[in-house]
Amino acid sequence: MAEFDSISKSLISTYPEGFLAFLLGQRGGTVMEILNPEQPTTQIMDSLLRVQVGGREVLVHCELQTTDSTDVPMPRRMASYIGRCIAEYGLPLFSHVLYLRPEAGRRDPGHYIQEDAGYEVVIRYKVIRLSELDGVEYLALGNPGVLPFTPLMGRPEGMDAAAWLGRCVDATQALSVSRSAKEAVLGHMGVLSSLVCDDSTIYSLISEEIMNHFPLLESFRRRGVEQGIEQGIEQGIEQGIEQGIERSIQKVLMSRFGADMAAVLAQRLEGVTDVTKLEALLDAAIQVADLADFTRLLDEINAA
Repeated sequence: MAEFDSISKSLISTYPEGFLAFLLGQRGGTVMEILNPEQPTTQIMDSLLRVQVGGREVLVHCELQTTDSTDVPMPRRMASYIGRCIAEYGLPLFSHVLYLRPEAGRRDPGHYIQEDAGYEVVIRYKVIRLSELDGVEYLALGNPGVLPFTPLMGRPEGMDAAAWLGRCVDATQALSVSRSAKEAVLGHMGVLSSLVCDDSTIYSLISEEIMNHFPLLESFRRRGVEQGIEQGIEQGIEQGIEQGIERSIQKVLMSRFGADMAAVLAQRLEGVTDVTKLEALLDAAIQVADLADFTRLLDEINAA
């Protein structure tokens, strides 16, 4: 799911040293460069860092998976990524897959193996399933680059997801960082925790002000436009963009006001076919204080 990938990539780019310590543990390292994932040889890789570890230069690669890879099995994908990095950079490579959802990645063996005699190929990578990590341990470390992932980690026995999220929020509130940095961590945490908690729980623990002003919500617009352009190849550019933005509006409404209210408004949104008006509605969905304000604007647009 693109929004969770975006959140995770944002954390890596904001706290590369902290994320590196999470991946490599005691080995640690110093980030030299966040390599551009848009360059031709790595355009579909999620994260690639050039780092110094133990006095030598290496690459640290991480793929972020919300669910299992189905179209192409993960071992094949990783073999492709690793091969490209070796060809492009010629450096030692530490490669990882990080699974976000509790049920994801259980069948990932952590290797690609071809056993034909004389043509053997063995490619290994590290599989990290957040649900199998000790969340209490990582919470105690207070690493801002990792704290947003802690609601998805293993929690104390007998503690439900909502209570655990509350504990993660409390630990974040106790950080000795600026208010803006703290709110950024909480915003990331709020979006990621939606994989295990319902929206009402999240908003009861993380203020609506923080969530509504979280910069990643603006990416709903960009994703809607991008998805619409892709659909436009087959359906006509204008119609594809309209449908992409409309889906983004529905996602924001669902996140902020619940699935029932989003469903109620879905049919009325279908009547809006102008891209400019849809963009105005998307802005409103992100920013309005309550659903009545959004509904009022939608009525005005439909009446125009």
